[in-house]
Amino acid sequence: MSIFINAVFYSYRDIQVLDDISLSIQTGESVGVTGPSGGGKSTLLKLVSGLYDIQGGEITVAGAKCSEGRRKNVAMVMQNAALFAASVRDNITCGHDMDEDDVLRACEAAQLTDWIASLPEGLGTFVGERGGKVSGGQAQRIAIARAIAKDAPVILLDEPTSALDNETGAAFMIALERLTKGKTVLHVSHRHEMLAGCNRIYKLEGGRIYGA
Repeated sequence: MSIFINAVFYSYRDIQVLDDISLSIQTGESVGVTGPSGGGKSTLLKLVSGLYDIQGGEITVAGAKCSEGRRKNVAMVMQNAALFAASVRDNITCGHDMDEDDVLRACEAAQLTDWIASLPEGLGTFVGERGGKVSGGQAQRIAIARAIAKDAPVILLDEPTSALDNETGAAFMIALERLTKGKTVLHVSHRHEMLAGCNRIYKLEGGRIYGA
């Protein structure tokens, strides 16, 4: 079992966001969760990833129950890529020591190689405050490269294509396919059609999860 969610509750400012959520995802399986915006999908991912502390129930990810262990076992790609005020390289490695060949392989898989070759300082190019010097599509592919380089067993996707135009989205989808190949995937989106490749799809509404 790669992801095990059992009787999870979560409230925010006295509002019940998740109410007795249980879900099991096998290793290598891709599961989608749809539902209205503000329905708790992103909260669920943040609990699974260890970014939020569990208020009730339990979550295990690739054998890890504690928040720190879950964070090590997941890679996330979200709607708006969070970039640091640092170089392209540091945004991929997150400041960790990493072999240059591994960084370049991650960039190639994320469809970034040609763009990086056009930059004045290549991988050392500064992306600006909050990634302000790169486009949304480039930022998303940097996030993909970061996730590929981490090589975590579980991939969490939160509306990763919603802010991309069609042309940029096509390149991103190729990168996304390479990222998720052979991994366990939990993908949330308010658009049901974006989850078409998932093995199973559920609906999260009113704090409860249902078969879609």
